[in-house]
Amino acid sequence: MNPAAGGAHGPVLGVRIFWGNVMRRMPIAKATLCTLCVGLAFLAGYAVGQAKPPTETKGQTVERLRSLDLTSELNSIAGYELRLSRVTLQPGGAVTLHSHEGRPTVSYVLQGTVTYHQEGKRDLVLNPGDGLADGKTTTHWLENRGTVPAVWVAAGILKP
Repeated sequence: MNPAAGGAHGPVLGVRIFWGNVMRRMPIAKATLCTLCVGLAFLAGYAVGQAKPPTETKGQTVERLRSLDLTSELNSIAGYELRLSRVTLQPGGAVTLHSHEGRPTVSYVLQGTVTYHQEGKRDLVLNPGDGLADGKTTTHWLENRGTVPAVWVAAGILKP
């Protein structure tokens, strides 16, 4: 019999070879399809989970506490940095007499009390919520006469 004409197992053998190849490739196809589905599901979940930026600002209050015009404070800002620091002064502690020439600073008291001694001016007792602006003409020293640590934040421009 002629195998091409269907005799002697010709077409049956061809079908067996074809389906055998398909069946061997099925696990690879299934794995590829599953990987693709999992990947798409992950990407869809990731896109849905991304927070969108608000279209308007709400619930925010900005209160300018202190400012210092820098026009005449520094000739150039090259080599300077803007620094924000939290300063803690223990009860009985003091900061020595110093000048703010070339290092303007604004400060805001968070906790405790600070006694501020500025040359040529009366002493100030600073409480939480009080602030200062120290420019190039400021020479002062500080002390904590209280019973708790005094804490304030200071933002200054200085050469490191």
